[in-house]
Amino acid sequence: MSFVEIDVFGVLISPLVPLMALAAAVTIALRIIMTEAGLMRRIWHPALFEFSIFLILLTAAVLILGNLKVYA
Repeated sequence: MSFVEIDVFGVLISPLVPLMALAAAVTIALRIIMTEAGLMRRIWHPALFEFSIFLILLTAAVLILGNLKVYA
């Protein structure tokens, strides 16, 4: 898969924007699950932890989707 700009009504959007939205949605879901399970109380710096999880998920999405072979 090649990362190309996405045309939204004449405005070019970076291909990272949908990947960032995906990573943010998964991060929010993980935060809710961890809060309900009581695991967030054991984390020293929750904001830093959530940001690092977001970066890990974003990097994984870029690496996975960047290596997909798309046959047209």
